[in-house]
Amino acid sequence: MISERSRTAHSESAGRLAGRALDVLRGVEGTAVVAAHMTDADDAADAAVALAAVRLLGADVLAPYALTGAPLPFGEAEAVRLALDALPPVQPPPAAPPAGDEQTWVLAWSDWGLVTLLGATDPAAANPTVRTNPTIRTNPTARTDPTAAPDHAIPDHAAPGQAPDHAAPHLVTPADSLPLQPPHPQGPPLCDDSAPRHLPPTADDGPDGPVREGWAPWSVRLGRLASLALPGLDGPVHEAARAGALGLARGASRATLRRDFATAARITRWLAWLQADGVALPLDPAPLTNYIRLAGGDGGRLALDTAIARRLLGLEPV
Repeated sequence: MISERSRTAHSESAGRLAGRALDVLRGVEGTAVVAAHMTDADDAADAAVALAAVRLLGADVLAPYALTGAPLPFGEAEAVRLALDALPPVQPPPAAPPAGDEQTWVLAWSDWGLVTLLGATDPAAANPTVRTNPTIRTNPTARTDPTAAPDHAIPDHAAPGQAPDHAAPHLVTPADSLPLQPPHPQGPPLCDDSAPRHLPPTADDGPDGPVREGWAPWSVRLGRLASLALPGLDGPVHEAARAGALGLARGASRATLRRDFATAARITRWLAWLQADGVALPLDPAPLTNYIRLAGGDGGRLALDTAIARRLLGLEPV
């Protein structure tokens, strides 16, 4: 069982990692995200928590490069591979709710986004080589709970003169543990705009038929997958978002009125992605994004979500 103290440590580490990604996106502090976060680890326990934070944020750790087209700095791809090697994605991918566990399913999609975007942003991903640093022992529970971090993780920092200060340990992942085109998990239920807003996932045509859901729980579930709302990613979740623009608009408005700004930022980010994708929307996400940024604060994951949304909307220079 994971203690509350451990969960707090993982949450705080994820918040710091989100802040670093935000700083790199804004161009105010360095160019490395994951590599710099790993370098800040003081010991094996801190390194394990830092690795889990990468999995919690998923593809968002690569958002500065996906949004600006900037190349990954030295050591960045290796640091991401280290996290993937220490906390390998679940295989085979789990079923979507209600047939499968929601947390496991969300994490599987997050892993898919991270692996897929790494392959798109790192040219070397096409030629993975055998890992030569055996300093990671993994905890099987971490496959379904990122707060159950590896029980041992020791980064070997580069020798002086071999790499920048924020270079991660040079570690490459075995070809069989980091698929270049990972299979995506099952897609989410479809948003049914005409159904009662709190309708749970329902299959009216039998177990093999399409699953539909009311817009209130559906929009929150899509919000939990907001790290997929980035250039370079597309799949069943994105198709569901395109088909559910009205449900997302309703969900973002509802979360904002309830002052649940973290949820509102995640759902509004999907609206920004849809607008950038050319989908007609029932509301303008730009003023909503700006309001959430002002009302929700300028730190952590919420600030990263709104900054990404603003980039997608063209409200900030690239």
